[in-house]
Amino acid sequence: MTPDESLALPRAPTRHLHLLNLHTGERLQGDYWSKGQYLRSGVRAFSRLLRDHRTGEVHPIDPRLFDLLHQLQRRLGFRGPVHVISGYRSPATNALLREADTDGVAKFSYHMQGKAIDLRIPGVPLRTLHRAALSLRSGGVGYYSSSNFVHMDVGPVRRW
Repeated sequence: MTPDESLALPRAPTRHLHLLNLHTGERLQGDYWSKGQYLRSGVRAFSRLLRDHRTGEVHPIDPRLFDLLHQLQRRLGFRGPVHVISGYRSPATNALLREADTDGVAKFSYHMQGKAIDLRIPGVPLRTLHRAALSLRSGGVGYYSSSNFVHMDVGPVRRW
């Protein structure tokens, strides 16, 4: 199955993202897909933006996660920056968060594989964001109202 088939993405000539990492203050806007293929430079740049902000460790992000974000932005008609709470998490950071029992951090989190993101979108109510993420029917979607974010990943379809 191709990325287009898995998310029912149109064969657009380019796919664009606009992200703001809330921990580092870094913002990146650009293409990660063009003319039927992932752009190595775009995937690399977005992977760097989504690095573990505690350790600085960069890990390749699964490009399907970018497709999921792109589809979410299209579904919501949102063009501004998506606010990123967490992208990649090193095993050390994940263990630290588990010890602190931060919102039920999974022992084998998809964040450690570069397959998950925690986010919010300015001006979009969290419930609306959650419903839009669920409507994509792709991967896991978690709703964290007390921390004001939605989790999305490219693992099996599930919700919490």
